[in-house]
Amino acid sequence: MSEENDNAEDQQVISVWVRDPRIQKNDFWHAYIDYEICLHSNSVYFTKKISIVRRRYSEFVWLRQKLQANSQIMLKLPELPPKNPFFSLNNAQQITERMKGLQKFLEQVVQSPVLLSDSCLHLFLQSQLSTSKMEACAAGRTHYTVAQAVQCCGLRRFHSEEDLTKNLSTSCDSDSDSQDPKLQIKALAMNKAASTPSLNLMGTSQEGSLSCLCGSTCKQPHHIISSANV
Repeated sequence: MSEENDNAEDQQVISVWVRDPRIQKNDFWHAYIDYEICLHSNSVYFTKKISIVRRRYSEFVWLRQKLQANSQIMLKLPELPPKNPFFSLNNAQQITERMKGLQKFLEQVVQSPVLLSDSCLHLFLQSQLSTSKMEACAAGRTHYTVAQAVQCCGLRRFHSEEDLTKNLSTSCDSDSDSQDPKLQIKALAMNKAASTPSLNLMGTSQEGSLSCLCGSTCKQPHHIISSANV
């Protein structure tokens, strides 16, 4: 029986990609880069097996701080790529290097059962809530649960608590959630191995391409990082 459990554990896969950097402008003077995070998994740690969200570098910093605090220094967390005061939105090499660092960080984080039990990680990877909303939700200070926040995100972007509340009663899941995640993950792994990273700062309209089997959309996502003042 123990051997069966070990085999089942070995077959669990968590694939996460950081890709598709895009410049976002708050106003004429202030801009930052955010990145698409695509996750596919058949792991028992994730109730939603496929998800896509966008995050910026400062949100990665927040996540690491929360994971470190919540794990009570029981383990050493992987490092994020350092913040560069001379980081340029127009420097493709800097963006690519930072993206690779973000990718490596997430890949190491999802290998830890301790970190996978942290609600902040699930909200970061599978909801579009802001850092303040994620913190409040994880602490039980919102009228929606972590599971509701994750489930209602789907492939849409919820930028406020009001958006989430309005859609709690509506299922926003992608049709691909009903498909066999093992087949999807296998296909993604092949795509990831065969493809090479490319840089697309402008991107194309995302909502039309996210019918997330993420087949072509999520193949070796372009690992990239956020802007200078993220």
